[in-house]
Amino acid sequence: MENSVTANPADPRVWFIGAGPGDPELITVKGQRIISQADLVLYAGSLVPPQVVACARPDAVVADSAPMNLQQTHAMIRETVHSGGLVARVHTGDPALYGAIREQMALLALENIACGVVPGVTSAFAAAAAAGVSLTLPEITQSVIITRVQGRTPVPEAEQLRHLARRGTAMAIYLSAALPETITEELRAGGLPESTRIIAAYRVGWPDQRLVECTLATLTDTVQQEKLNRQTVFLVLPGNSMHSGTQHPDAASPPCSRLYDADFSHGWRK
Repeated sequence: MENSVTANPADPRVWFIGAGPGDPELITVKGQRIISQADLVLYAGSLVPPQVVACARPDAVVADSAPMNLQQTHAMIRETVHSGGLVARVHTGDPALYGAIREQMALLALENIACGVVPGVTSAFAAAAAAGVSLTLPEITQSVIITRVQGRTPVPEAEQLRHLARRGTAMAIYLSAALPETITEELRAGGLPESTRIIAAYRVGWPDQRLVECTLATLTDTVQQEKLNRQTVFLVLPGNSMHSGTQHPDAASPPCSRLYDADFSHGWRK
């Protein structure tokens, strides 16, 4: 079953498409093309704005999957494929990250229905772009951890936020806006200083997007005062000192990349 899902079939009848974080222009050209060709466009309306799927054919079936369960969505997909149609299953962000494509693919594989995946822009990268920050810094942090705190969905012990924070890398914390106290406690337990820069990105890519900058010391109060809800991603940026071209007061300016240094030679520049 696993092999049939990952076999990269030449002609998938079902495409899982990453819609990006909310901005209708942050979907890939390929994703938009498939949506415009599909007979069934099934999108997660709680997180994907209808403008993203507005390019669907006038005669296509466009349905919001938010009130549906797995069996209901699968029945619609199955019926469309068996009638010779093409399905665009549209998910928020990137389908591989905190999505639910694995169980959908498993059901399709049981019926030998070929599927494919189109990647999308995830909210952490959209937030970094909107804030004008780099998640990696030369000689300071060269890794990014994407994670969440434990809520109704358990998190393995080794991946508890305090253990990850000890690495001192940049972090993107998803699905955790309802638990700012837990985020604060865990990051402190991981040894991050109170001055650690954090950007809370609320509904990034949507018309009501807000970027709120704070520190570990003020994170909980900021989330509560700004009324930031579940559609918020937190960028934890140890050592990141630049914002919109100005010096951030909490840290020294980081070293620059050597890539464009005049003294740095490589295969394209002597």
